[in-house]
This record gives sequence, C-alpha cells and structure tokens, in this order.
Amino acid sequence: MDLDSSIMRAAGMRERDRRHVWHTWTPLREDRAQAMFSHGEGYRVWDVDGKEYIDATSCALSAVCGYRHPELDAAVERQLRRLHHFDLSTGSHEPAGLLAERISSYLPDGLSRTLFVNSGSEGFEAAMMIAAAHHAHLGRPRSRVVSFARGYHGSTLLCRSLSALPRVGHLFEPPLPVTHVELPAAPARLRRPDALQPLMRAFERAFGDDPGDLPMAVAVEPFLNVGGGIMLPPGFLPALRRLCDRTGTLLVLDEIFTGYGRTGRMFAHQHEPAAEPDILVTSKGLSGGYVPIGAVTVKEHLHQGFRHDPVLGGLRYGHTNSGHALACAAALATLDLLDKHDLPHQAEVLGARLLERLAPLASTGRVADVRGLGLITVVELATPEAATRLVAQARRRGLLLRRQGPEGLAVMAAPPLTIDQQGIDTLADRLWLALADQ
Repeated sequence: MDLDSSIMRAAGMRERDRRHVWHTWTPLREDRAQAMFSHGEGYRVWDVDGKEYIDATSCALSAVCGYRHPELDAAVERQLRRLHHFDLSTGSHEPAGLLAERISSYLPDGLSRTLFVNSGSEGFEAAMMIAAAHHAHLGRPRSRVVSFARGYHGSTLLCRSLSALPRVGHLFEPPLPVTHVELPAAPARLRRPDALQPLMRAFERAFGDDPGDLPMAVAVEPFLNVGGGIMLPPGFLPALRRLCDRTGTLLVLDEIFTGYGRTGRMFAHQHEPAAEPDILVTSKGLSGGYVPIGAVTVKEHLHQGFRHDPVLGGLRYGHTNSGHALACAAALATLDLLDKHDLPHQAEVLGARLLERLAPLASTGRVADVRGLGLITVVELATPEAATRLVAQARRRGLLLRRQGPEGLAVMAAPPLTIDQQGIDTLADRLWLALADQ
C-alpha cells in the first residue's frame, strides 16, 4: 500500500470511529480516534500512522505478557480448534478445572475454590453476594461494607456504591450500606510506617463497636489504583486481617490490578505475612488481556456454606460466558509464562530500576512524589494541568501513560512484565524528556 493510500485509510478509520463508537470513560469533547492503534509486539504498539510507542499502560493494565506473544497465541488457537466454550451451569470443560487448580496452587490451602466471571466488576458483584450469603447461612445476617473512599472496584451499580470517587457516582439508590474510609494522610505520606496507626484507627471507627451493626465485609485494594496510585503503609493488611478476625468480618481483597506478578509477587498481599484474604478477586492480567476473564477465589468453608441456600442449595450467580474455555486456556498459558520466566521477580527487579531512574524527578520542583511497587511507578505532579501536559508530551515522545486519582495528579507507568532493561531505560528517558518539554 502506497503512502497516500495509507493516509487515506487511516483517515477513514478515524472518521468511522468518530461517527459510530461510544468510548468508555471519555468526555465527549475528547477525540479518542486520534490515538488509533494498528498492531503491537512485546511491550510496544504502533498507531495507524506508523508511530511506535512504549505501552506503559499495558492495555488497560491487563497485558502482563505484552502483545503477540507466540505461546499465548498458540494456546488460544489450540483451544479454539477443540472447544470454544461450554456453559458451566450445565456442564464443564477441562481448562476450567485446570485453571481453578492452578490458581489455588499459588495460595494457602484454605483458598481453594474459584468462581469464574468475565471481569473484575462481575467478580466484585459475586464477592459481595457471597459475603452476604455467608452471614445469612450462619443465621446472623449482615449487609454493611467498609471500603476506602478512594477505592475502585468496578463499574456496575453495586461496585460503584463501594467507592466515593466522583467519577463512579450514580443516580440510583445504593444497593447496600457502605462506610467509606477517608485517607488520614496525603498519598505521598501514606506509604510511611507512621501512617499505619491513624489509618487503622480510621478503619476501627468505620467498623464501629455495635454488635448489631458490624460490617459483613471490608473490601480493599492492596495498592489503590484508580484512586491515585496510592501505596499503603507496611503492616496495614495484617492489621486489617486481625480486625476482621476480632469482628467476624470477611476480608475481601481486590487484586484485579495487582494480581499475577504486577507488584513483584504473584499477589500483592503476599508481600506481607498474615494478610490472607477470605475472598480474593482477580482479573486483568489473568489471561494477559487476551480474552476477558475474572476469578473469585474463596475459602472452602464459604463455598460449603452454600449447601444451606434455601432456594438452590448453591450460588445463584453466573453469566453466559463465565469460565469461557478460550479465556481459561489463555489464562493457563499466561500463568505458564509467569512461572517459566519468573516474571513476578522480573517485575520486582525492573520496577526497582525504573523507580531509581525516576526518583530524582521529585527534586525538580515540578514533581510532588515518586513512588512504586514492582512494575507500578507513580509520578505525582503538583497540579492537574502539569499532569495533563506530562501525559500529552509523553505520547508525543512515544510513551503511553495513565492518569489516576480524583484530582488527576498521579501519572502511572505500568508496562508489561515482559519488558526488558533496555525498554525500562528508554521508558525512563522518554518520561524525563516529556517533563523537560513542559
């Protein structure tokens, strides 16, 4: 195809998109068709004009193994030739059992039962239904949930109600009572050890001391993603686990973003001992972003409790494509790659290098904080306008970044775990240049 034809084809793609596609989470004034991508390989993507970018967004934070990985491609193709799916409410297929077994192998013995869904939002809907049913099975119904005000757990009505972020507000009555915990310190200070005590006091107040109004569950992310790329103080999850044990509250961990190697461990809560959840919700990286899938992994006694369900004697929840065979096959291949190449450890090593390269930005006067965990690095700007400019200049420099937080101050780099040292250094160079362009 000659140059003129390529230009005309790209223009046609953009015009079609502008006329017909409704882009998710996007102000109508924004032109998402301008960033029209055609293909990817490894940790890079190319737009329809042929410009190359380092994708430090990992394609909605899910492409942990990058793009066009031959082993992932082959796994999906093999499964497609055998059986694309079968309804798990009426039968089963081998990839579902293999994947559920594999997930349990990374977790303590008690966390052994997995429900498959299609997304993190669906996973959290299911987790809340499981939590409410658990207390009902015990004959002591509860319905209240405690969560971070800045937390984000999905886009369904129930998930939105778990958050107090303005962007996820809705026009309906909340489906369940939620007590939101505000951060006791600014994001730049919250990761420090001295923030633990005030944070736990805030959660203790949220739990309350009325035996008739204790929460059924507390739902938290080990690393607040959409809320601003926020690291929590060391010891927080074990302390929260102890609070849950004292009050009979279920600990529900949202590892939709942090699961499957992103933070330098298979799961973020494994950075600390005694932080084991009752319910673990994962998605995004599970299938490398190839096919939508989510997983809700629970302790076996929660699963067995559903024998007491008065209507079905089981969980009354599921979707047409829950546990889709292609998705399970892609997930198994993704986990094979994580294990084969020890990608969680690679995320820890390369994340430390990226953080080291970017930490001096905090002394430039234009950056309020630089923080990170594994292959998540956050550059917090002083103003929203500065953050907007940084993301725009980075794109011009061939680097795709995300903005997070209600104020839009946090700029996040979270590249695929398969990135190499050269890619990390190029990423850092381009970010430094983008800041200098302002």
